[in-house]
Amino acid sequence: MLLKGDIDQQARDIIMANDQGSYTIPTKGLYPHQWNWDSAMAALGFAEFDLPRAWLELETLFSGQWPNGMVPHIIFHKPSEDYFPGPDVWGGNLGSIQSSGISQPPLASTMARFIYERDPVLGEQRIKELYPKMLAWHKWFVSHRSYEGAIISTHPWESGRDNAPDWDALMQSIDPVGLKPYTRKDTSMVDSSMRPGKFDYDRYLYLVSIGKKNAWDEYKLKELNPFRMADPGLTFMALRAARDLQYIGDHIEYDTSDLAKDIQSMEDGLTYIWNEDEGYFDARDTRTQEFSGSLTNASFLNWYAGHHSAEMLLKLRNQLSSIPFGIASHDPGSSKFDRGRYWRGPTWAIVNFLIGKGLEEMGHPEGVELRRRTREMMLKGGFSEYFDPITGEPKGGQSFTWTAVVWLVWAGKD
Repeated sequence: MLLKGDIDQQARDIIMANDQGSYTIPTKGLYPHQWNWDSAMAALGFAEFDLPRAWLELETLFSGQWPNGMVPHIIFHKPSEDYFPGPDVWGGNLGSIQSSGISQPPLASTMARFIYERDPVLGEQRIKELYPKMLAWHKWFVSHRSYEGAIISTHPWESGRDNAPDWDALMQSIDPVGLKPYTRKDTSMVDSSMRPGKFDYDRYLYLVSIGKKNAWDEYKLKELNPFRMADPGLTFMALRAARDLQYIGDHIEYDTSDLAKDIQSMEDGLTYIWNEDEGYFDARDTRTQEFSGSLTNASFLNWYAGHHSAEMLLKLRNQLSSIPFGIASHDPGSSKFDRGRYWRGPTWAIVNFLIGKGLEEMGHPEGVELRRRTREMMLKGGFSEYFDPITGEPKGGQSFTWTAVVWLVWAGKD
């Protein structure tokens, strides 16, 4: 429980303890490398007390960018015995640094805007140097991850929501034939009841093997990879990133006319992920056209993307009436709800922040209420990776970077 001392300082101490000099790890042991969207949040946290270090975080993230514009979800700056699968399993050698072969939600462009706005004079040169790289990443999403305007995930890890129920039906259809024996590292550090099960992990590694075998050629994988899910989380975060790239571009005198077209296409694509029968934004298999039937915390990111939905606001209010500590990662009324297991029920401070930020920006008082509940959750459960949405009990890894950031930039604010 965070009851004593300067809580802001405790949050800063966690960020600095996870600082590797030019990049930040999510937490020691469990996640010893640079993770894409975690790193974007770390940059925002550094901006609270060290703006040059915030820019360095983003610059280091983009140092792993591939020639095709993709920014990997893991960048392996140095070896570690604590993490599996490592660079040898991925074979992601297309960039200047060994990496995974998939990406992650593009928070970096939005966080770059937030950091730039803190001090446009200090950030002018840094943002000008980063902007073409961020734009190239956006164009990679448009070229290789767009379907009917929605943004797709080609691996559960690419969505950032590894074992979310959204993927269950598709994962059931995958036979991981020829998968070699392996030894996980995560379940030796965190109780296995909080992590994805073996069934899912087999399929995660099988999808990685397909990518490695085909040298991560996007054109080949479009046909060979069975996992192509239109994802509300990726779609909303990519739409928000595109809006922020347009804003930055207009301020540093870039031609943003192509971005305006992409933004319109993504806005139109929201109809593709709208499950009319259920009345919420839902993941959708682009091969079968079937919806997953999953109301998740990603479904509520529409305000973060600048899109209001009266139907989603009603569902948000309904969940706030039954869940004490924010938005659960899966619908508490579902038979698949598991309040302790990773993305199948727990509350994540990071997603509460993104949802709440969007609600506040669009003038909805529920954003302020979500911030208050996130603050209470963290005062009760500390800087955990995720939390039991009913009790606030800490779950997963501890001393977690992006949870500390959420406190500094949002939850701990009056």
